[in-house]
Amino acid sequence: MAVPSWLERLRAAGKTALVQDGKRKIHYLFEDGKEMAEEYDMKTSQLLSRKWREKNTLGGSGKWQVEVGEPTSPLLGALESELITESSSNPVFMRKDTLSSFQWRIRNLPYPKEVYSVSVEKEQHCCVIQTTNKKYYKKFSIPDLDRYQLPLDAAALSFTHANNTLIITYQKPKEILAAEEQLQKELKKIKAANNGDGDCKTQ
Repeated sequence: MAVPSWLERLRAAGKTALVQDGKRKIHYLFEDGKEMAEEYDMKTSQLLSRKWREKNTLGGSGKWQVEVGEPTSPLLGALESELITESSSNPVFMRKDTLSSFQWRIRNLPYPKEVYSVSVEKEQHCCVIQTTNKKYYKKFSIPDLDRYQLPLDAAALSFTHANNTLIITYQKPKEILAAEEQLQKELKKIKAANNGDGDCKTQ
């Protein structure tokens, strides 16, 4: 295959590991200059966050874009908490995976479950959330499926609604589960620095 697979790209990237506060933090530097930072729970190997950054037009580092985890607020930053976000009436869209599924939570959606529909747009390779009362509409993709060049499967998609939050779940395909298992084995081999004492780089 001419294009290297996503797993091969991860293997080839320069990686730095740091263990801090019960989390394993991995920083990837790819050949094209893009950076990815991930945080995993040390006990469960659960992905807690994933952020991306690429060089800006002047060659400096751009801003981190959150793919998985709490969206960063320009005002609140790390201080952002459930209590503060609840006071905002705007819906807050974020991704929070489990070991077996991709999961998205949209807070501040007070409508009953029967108002929502969540569907797959195979041609556009995205999922669509809409409401019968026309109050909310969103399209979102699953970058993990795109990176592994896997199709969307409507049967893997489900949703529930509780506490003003719409929770959308997409069961991970077996190909991604297998790749994640392989990657975890490799990440655990990286010698990690503790609490930021020095950088420990590996290939």
